Amino acid sequence: MQTDPTSGAELFFLPLGGCEEIGMNLNAYGYGPEHDRRWIIADMGVTFGDDTTPGVDLICADPEYLVGEQIEAIFLTHAHEDHIGATGLLYRRLKTRAPMYATPFTAELTRAKLLEHGLDAGEILKTIELESTVEAGPFSVRYVTLTHSIPEPNALAITTPLGTILHTGDWKIDPDPRIGASTDIEGLSRIGDEGVLAMVCDSTNVFVDGEAGSEATVRGNLEAVIAAQEGRVAVATFASNVARVKSVIEAAAACGRSVCLVGRSMHKVTDAAKAVGLLKDVAEFVEEEEAGYLPHDSILYLCTGSQGEARAALSRIARGDHRNVSLSEGDTVIFSSRVIPGNEKGIFALMNQLADAGVQVITDRMSAENPIHVSGHPCRDELAKMYGWVRPKISVPVHGERRHTLEHARYALSMQVPLAVAPRNGELVKLAPGRPEIIDLVPVGRLILDGDRLVPEDSGGLTERKRLAEYGYLHVAIAMDEDGDVIDGPLVTARGLVEEDGRLADESLDTLDEAAEAALSRLKRKDLTDDDAVERTIGRAVRKAAESVFGRRPIIDVTVLRS
Repeated sequence: MQTDPTSGAELFFLPLGGCEEIGMNLNAYGYGPEHDRRWIIADMGVTFGDDTTPGVDLICADPEYLVGEQIEAIFLTHAHEDHIGATGLLYRRLKTRAPMYATPFTAELTRAKLLEHGLDAGEILKTIELESTVEAGPFSVRYVTLTHSIPEPNALAITTPLGTILHTGDWKIDPDPRIGASTDIEGLSRIGDEGVLAMVCDSTNVFVDGEAGSEATVRGNLEAVIAAQEGRVAVATFASNVARVKSVIEAAAACGRSVCLVGRSMHKVTDAAKAVGLLKDVAEFVEEEEAGYLPHDSILYLCTGSQGEARAALSRIARGDHRNVSLSEGDTVIFSSRVIPGNEKGIFALMNQLADAGVQVITDRMSAENPIHVSGHPCRDELAKMYGWVRPKISVPVHGERRHTLEHARYALSMQVPLAVAPRNGELVKLAPGRPEIIDLVPVGRLILDGDRLVPEDSGGLTERKRLAEYGYLHVAIAMDEDGDVIDGPLVTARGLVEEDGRLADESLDTLDEAAEAALSRLKRKDLTDDDAVERTIGRAVRKAAESVFGRRPIIDVTVLRS
């Protein structure tokens, strides 16, 4: 008598990142009975630090719940940082030896991330061809070709004994993506005909009507804009959008301009694209050191930094501290990119710097009728087409803020998808058997890369750093003998506090010195020989005085030196 492979088994979806933000994607699928559950992971991405995380560049989801679980494999859908950026950071933390699968271009960029963290990329990373199928325990995972703003974007058709899930990753519908194949509509329809239990789907543009648009349209419009310029031209775009990079290169050539790549990411991604044969038949690039000698109307700089990143190439050019590249009156910067929410402040500051230098700035919003940028994510009409091809029983919106995923769920139901579940990060969704439902909230959080240490976001160091940034810092030093007599001090020094005229705090500290002295004078002799008592007393007095003088309560350290 054969044993039913589905006996006692359940099928789960668990988002640990990407369901309350756009970015930081980390999704897991579990199958089996509780005592023998197997997992696969789809993507391990990062998001980036901002003003709320001083000194932090990278943030990723905390995979603690999966540590020690039976992970069969890790599948990467495409090479954007919010999908592969945490591979090197998290693999060892997972305490797994699971293989990691990626198509050639994605593998080329992922390999460097694993090596950077001392991992054996040759042992871990398995490069597979497009449309491959991988068997991983109870999961059979087929790569399905889509289109997006990067080469080789893939959906994952995940087949289990309890049903098939289509995990879309990031996608759009582009009939002419310029690099790579177009969306495999026939393959998606065939999967739909076979029956799809659930579709876990991108929600980024769910509020946008129509379609995202084609890269082929951008190519022609870029050429027209570049042709109209007389001085030096710089184009800022996402380095990972190799199709856009190719469009800019071809447009520059049509306008008689040589191309100079500026920015480490631009070189890294174009090298990867060339290595796997995706960027062919383009002219040799001009080195930065040589570009400045060319006539102004014969050069185009292809730059990183479209999001206003302070250390990226375009920001350094705008500040005038790039060692090889400069722009001035009569030159033009074209932003062939969108403003990612949260980056507005940095981008507008960058544009203002360029404008102050007399540089003309052209953005995608200034050319809406003839777009120089199109999104890589599906708008509502594209979502409707995808649901028509796949016809899932359950819609599970991901890759979006809460407002995006909830609207996506409503939209899916309006297209006669029977059921929809919009989970938050950490909510364990049972997809089968029975109706889908959220059955648990697992431990979930964020990890920050603080220097070279990956630590919880609520770690003491970051919390204190935020307080230092907000409130400032005071240090009080006092020298005393063993009998409690003051030898020198108390002396107050400050960081991050100012006088009324804007100078660093100086004269105002005299008031704090006096408050510390007065507090000491009220201590009993026995307390003057107790370092803890002295520190507490001075700390309270200086804190109260600082609040009166500066209107804030800074962090205070007191040092007692005994002779």
